[in-house]
Amino acid sequence: MAHSVEDLKHDHVFLGADHERNERKVWLVIALTAAMMVAEIVAGSLFGSMALTADGWHMSTHAGAMLIAALAYLYARRQARNPRYTFGTGKLGDLAGFASAIVLALIALLIAWESVVRLADPVAIDFDQAIWVAVLGLAVNLVSAWLLRDEDHHHDGHHGAHHHGGHHGHHGHRGGHGHAHRAEDHNLRAAYLHVLADALTSVLAIAALLLGRSYGWVWLDPVMGVVGGLVIARWSWGLIRTTATVLLDAQPDDEALAHEIRRKVETEEDRISDLHVWQVGPGHHAAIVALVTPKPRAPSFYKEKLQGIRDLSHVTVEVTPAEAA
Repeated sequence: MAHSVEDLKHDHVFLGADHERNERKVWLVIALTAAMMVAEIVAGSLFGSMALTADGWHMSTHAGAMLIAALAYLYARRQARNPRYTFGTGKLGDLAGFASAIVLALIALLIAWESVVRLADPVAIDFDQAIWVAVLGLAVNLVSAWLLRDEDHHHDGHHGAHHHGGHHGHHGHRGGHGHAHRAEDHNLRAAYLHVLADALTSVLAIAALLLGRSYGWVWLDPVMGVVGGLVIARWSWGLIRTTATVLLDAQPDDEALAHEIRRKVETEEDRISDLHVWQVGPGHHAAIVALVTPKPRAPSFYKEKLQGIRDLSHVTVEVTPAEAA
């Protein structure tokens, strides 16, 4: 069956299934954090409370980091069909997640450094006021974490397949009903880790302040700061590694998708000579499948075999006769 040039055209929208919902969540958390930030700075200025003022400016750093996530969602959605982006804007969330992870690592270093300085040169602490600020901050962070939780891991956000052929290659969007792999939105995870990091510092601060007020252990507050900084640094490093592998088009760690492609395509005669699989968005992967066979068929024949692989959203198939290889 012949296909026109118009038939072969298709978009490359590889956004996550819950892209718009997650975008709304992040904007809501930014509004909540910004309101709390302004309230603490104003109250701190009116009542002469350095604890309130400092916590307000601290929250501004997390609001700024979450703004990165929100703008990434907005830009990716608006530019999703821009032909300039060869494989769409699905990986923009990973880029934003990587940037947010760097910011999170810097925040961890600042917390740890400030804590070490305070260990060397202790300052007087107004325990009652500091506890109240920490509890208030924890409440806001718990609400934000609840809003940013990734409650649905298995939405189907894949598009139907576009069937078109070529003599030596076949490109197309994929859809199906096969096994679904975990489609993690790293942009949302980065925003979640920011509020979780703030919640952790609040919990550690509350524990240190309560014990400090009861037993006079002023040194415990900066020690908890060091512990919190190390934990946050570990979270940021994990996010940096995960997002970097996506940005560098690394093969998925579990290789389940590659094994599934081989299982469906390869026979005694049809052998895959070259296979590339990489992520192009949350829950979306692309693949280049090069086949060598003594009985070559149209690329569309091999593409049909891959119809049941749900995470495979874009496929290129190249067929080489065995004698030519």
